[in-house]
Amino acid sequence: MSAIKGHEILLCDLDAFFASVEQRDHPEYREKPVIVGGRPDQRGVVAACSYEARKYGVHSGMPISRAEKLCPDAVFLPVDIERYRCVSAEVFAIYERFTAQIEKVSIDEAYLALPAEKGFETARKIRKTVKQELGLPISAGVSVNKLLAKMACELAKPDGIKMLRPEDVPKEIWRLPVKELPGVGPHTEKKLKQAGIKTIGQLAKFPKNRIIKMLGSVGESLHEFANGIDTREIETEQEPKSIGEETTFPKDVYDREKALTTLLKLTEQVGYRLRRKKLMGRTVTIKIRFGDFRTITRSRTLEEAVDADGTIYRIARELFLSNCGKPPWRLVGVQVSNLDKGSYEQVSLFSSIEKKERQLSKVIDEIRERYGRDAVKRATLISRKESSEQKRL
Repeated sequence: MSAIKGHEILLCDLDAFFASVEQRDHPEYREKPVIVGGRPDQRGVVAACSYEARKYGVHSGMPISRAEKLCPDAVFLPVDIERYRCVSAEVFAIYERFTAQIEKVSIDEAYLALPAEKGFETARKIRKTVKQELGLPISAGVSVNKLLAKMACELAKPDGIKMLRPEDVPKEIWRLPVKELPGVGPHTEKKLKQAGIKTIGQLAKFPKNRIIKMLGSVGESLHEFANGIDTREIETEQEPKSIGEETTFPKDVYDREKALTTLLKLTEQVGYRLRRKKLMGRTVTIKIRFGDFRTITRSRTLEEAVDADGTIYRIARELFLSNCGKPPWRLVGVQVSNLDKGSYEQVSLFSSIEKKERQLSKVIDEIRERYGRDAVKRATLISRKESSEQKRL
């Protein structure tokens, strides 16, 4: 972990990321309300929605059923997290052209540290590059600390850029509702309103000792935030401790083969992420949630670290079959932990089967990166419909 002082801070945030990727890749969806999260007849929540959908009151975290009532004519799409991760990696590769000091907040958001007086111009170049090369809208906030960069970015949305200096706080920030301050959730907002604090400016001027008495230690941080003070430093990304994927089925699953096929797909995603980071892991863990919401995890630790899809799936499959009990199943997941970067290139340590599995996985990675995620599929991932169509051909 490293921290950067004396720099300007950028917060880059891809606007309505999942929905924007879908609109980019499907021209027929552009300028239409797009809701990513699943179909209206399935269980789920809104993972992302386009700005066209937001006009109807739709927002992330809302049940899909509620979103349909608000915007029945929207385009409803499932989450394609692996595709979004690939696009995210392309965006972060662009960030790395401008600075090595990057703190990843999420798949679509990152803080960047730049030399003083270089922030705004760099943000402008990044936004231009992301639009030209990837066709995606991105908002950026620039300031001297993370808090103000975040708030500047929010003020810049959608698809804008804004500079916010400490001296701008009274004019730009104090007029906003207190709930707009990072760290103020519904519970805290309610307490502040009970004390007559409705705006960020009112919080900034409220006696600090009374805020601390009301909210505890978090009150001091919020009081400083309200005055534009933030001493947190940019922290570059640490190596992950584990890499995993899981999915909640739209409807409870009773078919064991369907559950295993999903587990294989998740395993491929985990393997791809391991190889991309040049990591291997010794512990494979599966997660199963049953129809009654009972959840279990089961693990196996290996003598040698692995990263090949086939090897990981073989272990995950054995763990699933030994512990799956009676259906239905509501969720399955797979995770690889106990990670090791040093073993990645030590090919001589692996068995001939493991070497072949690794070679196959890498070839599949190359094909998919060049021609798209669906360019190659394992036989068990080809649907019955696709299989019958291929037979007719």
